[in-house]
Amino acid sequence: MFTKQNIIYLAGGCFWGVEAYISRLKGVNNTEVGYANGMDLAPTYEKVCTGRTGHAETVKVTYNPEIITLRDILEEFFRIIDPFSLNRQGGDIGSQYRTGIYWQKPGDKGIVVDFLRGKQRKFRERIVVEAHEIYNFYPAEDYHQKYLEKNPQGYCHVDLNLIDDEEFNHLTRQEYEITQLSMTEAPFTGKYNDFFEEGIYVDVVNGEVLFSSDDKYDSGCGWPSFTKPVCEDAITKNRDFSHGHTRIEVRSSKANSHLGHVFNDGPQGSKRYCINSAALKFIPKDEVEEYLKKLNTTNNRNDYNETG
Repeated sequence: MFTKQNIIYLAGGCFWGVEAYISRLKGVNNTEVGYANGMDLAPTYEKVCTGRTGHAETVKVTYNPEIITLRDILEEFFRIIDPFSLNRQGGDIGSQYRTGIYWQKPGDKGIVVDFLRGKQRKFRERIVVEAHEIYNFYPAEDYHQKYLEKNPQGYCHVDLNLIDDEEFNHLTRQEYEITQLSMTEAPFTGKYNDFFEEGIYVDVVNGEVLFSSDDKYDSGCGWPSFTKPVCEDAITKNRDFSHGHTRIEVRSSKANSHLGHVFNDGPQGSKRYCINSAALKFIPKDEVEEYLKKLNTTNNRNDYNETG
């Protein structure tokens, strides 16, 4: 069963910074930069930079509406743009750097229009953010995708420190990049790839139980492989269209951590859950009982705090 996913397109100046910021929002499952709403049927970065193709540098945002709403995304978007500046954001000038919100689902129109009207009522200055249905979108060249992850010192007109990441302070940089930014560790490098002790594997973000050593096997693929999760409710599955082909992404249900992907080539016709080691924490068999007691106590306390 696949998790429901929605898509919205956001133009906010140079797409490097907008993508880097939006991709860090909890509930955003995938981001892709590209060129939207122009006339050229084969746009390239060089063409778009002339300002003559009509395209806007845009980020395609795929998100889980059960975790983050469209309105929440738009609020974050408005934190990183100047909504009163026409064809200019930061030091970038030209129609390709205009701001815009483009929807593909008709039902999103009302949300976007209502959001912008609410913002306009708070200001005398006119908001110049475009808002209409997406006409076309062409993915940008590979070197633009996740640009600031590959080039941390690269140009960025967006203050990435605006995002509060306190809940992830306990993660290493690799753990954060994999669980929150959907990156992948190199094959045969993960600490659990060639590891077969008895126990359970939990989400490195929030400690929820995900997989058991009983279902782990050596697939030879270079990443920890499991035939199934501890229960289907522990994970969600999303269609992943990145890297030019379709795969099924696996995420944890509660923390929405990116874990890896699932394939249909496991032993005896089973699944192969191909999971990043950095997304997991191992609990040895002799510590499982005590760990589960603590986890249940914490969950019960959180449930009480949410309802009490």
